[in-house]
Amino acid sequence: MELVSLAERYGLASSAVSQLSALLDALAADLHAPTTIRQPDRAVATHLADSLVALELPAVRDARAIADLGAGAGFPGLPLAIALPSARVALVESVARKCAFIRTAAAAAGLTNVDVVPERAEAWAAGIGTRDLVTARALAPLAVLAEYAAPLLVQDGVLVAWKGRRDPQEERDAVAAAGELGLAVEEIRSVNPYPGAEHRHLHVLRKLAPTPDRFPRRPGMARKRPLGAKNRDTL
Repeated sequence: MELVSLAERYGLASSAVSQLSALLDALAADLHAPTTIRQPDRAVATHLADSLVALELPAVRDARAIADLGAGAGFPGLPLAIALPSARVALVESVARKCAFIRTAAAAAGLTNVDVVPERAEAWAAGIGTRDLVTARALAPLAVLAEYAAPLLVQDGVLVAWKGRRDPQEERDAVAAAGELGLAVEEIRSVNPYPGAEHRHLHVLRKLAPTPDRFPRRPGMARKRPLGAKNRDTL
């Protein structure tokens, strides 16, 4: 997959090609980059194309205040920051070495619309009620992601979660958790980010009602006691 064709697919500005290339170079140059896929010929599909496929969603294209949770090596947050230069993108990552890499990669790409937040999602008090889009890729089960995202979203804001093969139980748990959080599942979109990609889905949850004041719970509780699981016997 070529960067030029990827940019053309999503109608990106010509400057985006050089910025995306800079991200690939930053990955390849850092032996300690927080990902096992650093080679440009693989990373262009696995990281860049997989991130940018979310631009198929209007809620992503229209976003102006984004939080990428568990940002890791910066995907999808950094490619989306390139594609959406009018948006402000916060990459929320609690591991210091990963934050350091994200800063380096963002600087290499000349990004000025990125903020690195060295926090757990549940502990980011300054982010509560500020985001119209929250993204999460390869981070946690859907019910847990819903709990991370809901307090951060404005009314009518959207969570987009990258997932592989659909899991009926995970999806039932997500519906139950969403009901407690003021969210609702809006769409589960099958996507094809690059040739050979299989079983890729974007799960879209929208905030329809205020999230109760008891959220966010303290760090770790969303995973330890996930909301949806306790409702399994009644679904």
